[in-house]
Amino acid sequence: MLGIEQSLVGGGESTRPLIEVLGADGAVARTLTYREVTRRAADLVERIGHGDGRPPRVGVVCGNTPEFVIADLALIAAHAIEVPVPLAFSAEQAAGLLAETDLCVVDAAGQERLTQWGRERVLRPDCTVLPLSTDGPVPSAPLVLRGAGAGGADWECKVIHTSGTTSRPKGVRIRAAALNELLGSLRSVMPRGAFARYLSVVPFSLLIEQVTGLYMVLLDGGTLVLTPPGKALVGTAAAAAADMLPYVAAARPTAMVATPALVDAFATAADEAAKSGQEVAKALFGSDVAPLLCCGGAPVHPELLRRLEDHGLPVHEGYGLSENSSVVSWNTPAARRPGTVGRPLPHVRVRIADDGELLINSTSLFAGYTRDDPSSLILDADGWLRTGDLARIDEDGFISITGRKKNVIITAAGRNVAPEWVEAQYAQLPFVRAVAVFGDGLDALHGLFLVEESTDLAAAKEAVREFGAAQLSEVERVAVPHLAVADERLYRRFFTVTGRPMRAAIRTALSNGTLYDDQGADA
Repeated sequence: MLGIEQSLVGGGESTRPLIEVLGADGAVARTLTYREVTRRAADLVERIGHGDGRPPRVGVVCGNTPEFVIADLALIAAHAIEVPVPLAFSAEQAAGLLAETDLCVVDAAGQERLTQWGRERVLRPDCTVLPLSTDGPVPSAPLVLRGAGAGGADWECKVIHTSGTTSRPKGVRIRAAALNELLGSLRSVMPRGAFARYLSVVPFSLLIEQVTGLYMVLLDGGTLVLTPPGKALVGTAAAAAADMLPYVAAARPTAMVATPALVDAFATAADEAAKSGQEVAKALFGSDVAPLLCCGGAPVHPELLRRLEDHGLPVHEGYGLSENSSVVSWNTPAARRPGTVGRPLPHVRVRIADDGELLINSTSLFAGYTRDDPSSLILDADGWLRTGDLARIDEDGFISITGRKKNVIITAAGRNVAPEWVEAQYAQLPFVRAVAVFGDGLDALHGLFLVEESTDLAAAKEAVREFGAAQLSEVERVAVPHLAVADERLYRRFFTVTGRPMRAAIRTALSNGTLYDDQGADA
């Protein structure tokens, strides 16, 4: 991974700030320099050891903390295989990723989570747990790369979780050389210096956040800003997006990746700031200049994009897959078309199959899965990856994602509905925090709506019906709405960090009558 490794060697002894951690009041509570981070990474490399000549497989169970950054950089320097595990995972999900690990690095939150899961349930008996802390004196030895090692110039550097057809995630095996190809391509289209000050608001266990929050920052010689310890990250709790706004303003970011829920919160806050006569960029981002706002993972309604555009806050939508080491396409400041997910990165080729499926071919494709299941993407003999996403490509090369092949709903009347588009329409309702529609084999569409706590459920149900009647065709409107208050437990149960519905879980809960459990929502 020459680009990142060169950055670690070239700038590793700098006294510039690499990490700033915000306190509860939004002020910087702690700063870690490049020298401190890389020297603590060097110390961890020594603790990992050289093993038996094969790359060690190392689980990383950490929050969005300096410890995660240190672990990640240490594992790159050691040419090890990193297996990051979300703290929000269940014990069964964690075990699916950690079962083959030799070592497991944990911060304080990770140690607590390991205890909650039960170490014996998720780790092999001979797996060593390495607690990591940034307390104590900074080690004296600088970071030294191990060289080519057993992995050569390329090695399997990460195993990234992705969903399968069971509750156990499968791992996407990422190659170091592939990740380096992606970073070089991404840097060639993004403005230099854009990642000078990056605010991380979604979990580092997501590959895109490692790419943008760690590696693009390193390559730009920038600073990574972290929210206060214990603060709920966007996508891990229903109210996290709105709760994050004060820290966004305090951080003064030059770039950040936002989920659709955070984009929604930005649009609301921008409208309120403008109405009160405030300068919108200053009110939201603590600066006269808006940051590079990037978004992906789930569709954002064009109306939200238009509202932010009117306030001088362009959003750059993108599209990616772990199977391509993250980014496939992205709108950039120099080439942007709202409503699309941008043009493919320079190292990526795309085409549309006869059935409308998007196919990609690139030098950053993955090395396979840790296990296959029916949800695994197929790489054909000519090197084209079948993404499973339905798409259009316009005459200028901009890609529009129209839905997921496997998600297309076929009603009992034989009508086809793309749920993602319908969900984006209903997400405009001000009380809706998350929405999923379903209806395979049913006479009409059903919808699960997670709503704000103060919402009157009966009035909200009527508003859903009125909106559908006014804005959607008969086949697209939700005829049977299911409403529930968007508490953290329910959100995590039915939606991913990036806001995508976990459709199988929703269908199962609806069919066995456990959709609401004890919440008492209006079914």
